[in-house]
Amino acid sequence: MLRPLTERPIGPDGFSAARGSVLTPVGSGFFKRFMIFVGPGYLVATGYMDPGNWATALAAGSQFGMRLLFVAVLSSLMAIVLQSLSARLAFGANLDLAQACRAHFPRRATIFLWVTQEGAILATDLAEVIGTAIGLQLLFGLPLWLGAVITALDVGLILLFERFGFRKLEAFVIALLVVISACFAAQLFFARPDWAAAARGLAPTAELATNPQMLYLALGILGATVMPHNLFLHSGIVQTRYVAPDFAARREAIRFALADSAFALIFAMTINGAILILAAAAFFAHGHTEVVEISDAYRLIAPLLGAPLAAKLFAIALIACGLNSSLTATLAGQLIMDGFIRLRMSPAGRRLVTRALTITPAVATALIAGEGAVGRLLVFSQVALSFALPFAILPLVWFTGSRRIMGPFVASRATTILAGAIGVGVTLLNIKLIYDSIFG
Repeated sequence: MLRPLTERPIGPDGFSAARGSVLTPVGSGFFKRFMIFVGPGYLVATGYMDPGNWATALAAGSQFGMRLLFVAVLSSLMAIVLQSLSARLAFGANLDLAQACRAHFPRRATIFLWVTQEGAILATDLAEVIGTAIGLQLLFGLPLWLGAVITALDVGLILLFERFGFRKLEAFVIALLVVISACFAAQLFFARPDWAAAARGLAPTAELATNPQMLYLALGILGATVMPHNLFLHSGIVQTRYVAPDFAARREAIRFALADSAFALIFAMTINGAILILAAAAFFAHGHTEVVEISDAYRLIAPLLGAPLAAKLFAIALIACGLNSSLTATLAGQLIMDGFIRLRMSPAGRRLVTRALTITPAVATALIAGEGAVGRLLVFSQVALSFALPFAILPLVWFTGSRRIMGPFVASRATTILAGAIGVGVTLLNIKLIYDSIFG
């Protein structure tokens, strides 16, 4: 019987060694076959609850209560649609999204797309640097600039998983997700939110079209939730599962991958919703409507909720989110660099380069503009992410809607239209935000 080859590493050759390394035991039943495919979705889900989500969700909850909860839910549902296409591309065309762009687009277009997605990776990593540094400051009293420098040490985790393999990485990420969910469950218990108001927050509000600040935060939630690099990441890491080349095996692999990502993203949606609900219950309900920085939230949670433990749990969950997102952003960066321009770099080397580029603005902002400006930089990084989204979404929709590329695994017309509408909608929101910023 075949066993999962969890020892095969992710080395300097990117995913060439890990691709197809997780095998399904011969003669196994439906449940065992499905469990082999569980894991990649949760790596993707970490990108949907990174520290950037915290900044935008806290600002949205403190300023507008539960009224933007529907945006968080809508963003997660949009993410499920898009990530399903990412997995479909992987098994239907045997390509990840970056490889597909290189194979089917002119070189100039490929280079342009690569640059936009590298920018998205940097924006993501900036959020992780700032979020983890804030968490270290809250727990241990470290200055933000020193916490940002310390985040470079997470390269040790990359080196560890280079040695022990992909399944160990998945297990570590899932363990941290359990820690994060437990922390938020406890905080909501202390906060005792108005669940009726939360239910009303699931309905859209017309104020979104007339209030520039609400739109700005809504777009920030969108940028923090639907992560462009995750579309590239998912299409690569699902290929760590070995799938036979016949039609039935590939169709089953697509279904298992879709189920894995849907369950994982629903989990991420609950975490994102919990952050916003916590902010609404702890701050908006008590008249603290200007909590836009994570450090302010930490200082206010304990006195407002009457539970010092809630603040500690808040910081622990923040650090766990930062660690998880660091790992997955590094994997995405590998796939993007290798897929677009065939430049391969070890995960540790990639991590050091990216972290050096993002630590610099974080440390400079903290030292020059003051620590108060760091929180605003975090929110801005998430808005910047939303500008890269169309350049990931639209190629993905085009590839998966093409029978020439996908063959019998082409996405249905309804799915293609829905995903295309999401891409167009994101683009129009970006244009409106730019217009409001210039002329508003």
